[in-house]
Amino acid sequence: MKRKFTKRNLNVYKEKLLNLKEDILEQIKDISDTTLMKSQKDISGDMSGYSLHMADVATDNYEREFNLGIVSDERKIILEIEEAVKRIEDKTYGDCHLCKKPIAKTRLSAIPYARYCKKCKEKLEKENKI
Repeated sequence: MKRKFTKRNLNVYKEKLLNLKEDILEQIKDISDTTLMKSQKDISGDMSGYSLHMADVATDNYEREFNLGIVSDERKIILEIEEAVKRIEDKTYGDCHLCKKPIAKTRLSAIPYARYCKKCKEKLEKENKI
């Protein structure tokens, strides 16, 4: 019951994946430039010799940790995208890794790097395996 994508379909998905990867890399760069590469004083805009208030430091640390989490999640998505591009090249794109059935085109349109069909993804999440 394998679905065969046309070369044109695969190229559309590949382009979508590469554009998504480019967008995510830009977001990571923006987060890095605005938050992660600046000192506490740079972030607060404080140019005086006074030290920062503990609450400001805590808020800045929280924001920094939050943004590190976002960057970490974004990097995981980039890896998923790269694996999806390899599946396109291997001609295994669009097949569920668990049940081997085709992943719905609507799911691939929404999440072009999806590895599982909706049913298997829900099953894995329920079992806390992913």
